[in-house]
Amino acid sequence: MTLEEFAAGEQKTERMDKVGDALEEVLSKALSQRTITVGVYEAAKLLNVDPDNVVLCLLAADEDDDRDVALQIHFTLIQAFCCENDINILRVTNPGRLAELLLLEPNASPAAGEGAQQPPDLHCVLVTPRCAGFINGIFSGTEHV
Repeated sequence: MTLEEFAAGEQKTERMDKVGDALEEVLSKALSQRTITVGVYEAAKLLNVDPDNVVLCLLAADEDDDRDVALQIHFTLIQAFCCENDINILRVTNPGRLAELLLLEPNASPAAGEGAQQPPDLHCVLVTPRCAGFINGIFSGTEHV
């Protein structure tokens, strides 16, 4: 590895840390303002009804999800729709950390008995306008965190 390659790698890491910090702040604000939609199907419904009301799309998948063909098809369709409607997209490789940021338990399992809730689907998270100015000032396209 050359010095130039090492320096470029460090700059990329610093940039990704900044994006991660900004994402944490955006999610915190959006969560407090209740401007978040969680779940692939819920996101698809919102995008179908009101795409102009979405400013950020997070697509979260870990290594196990990369082998899920159905999920990858959903991701491809959502990404295409977001690109067509000028919605910022971020790929998140740590759904557990995303669950922490959204104040959810990453490995929550449903309680036994009737009325048990399944853990939320964190593969797709949408943020709507109240945070729009803040988001647009930070993100200018697709990034990976």
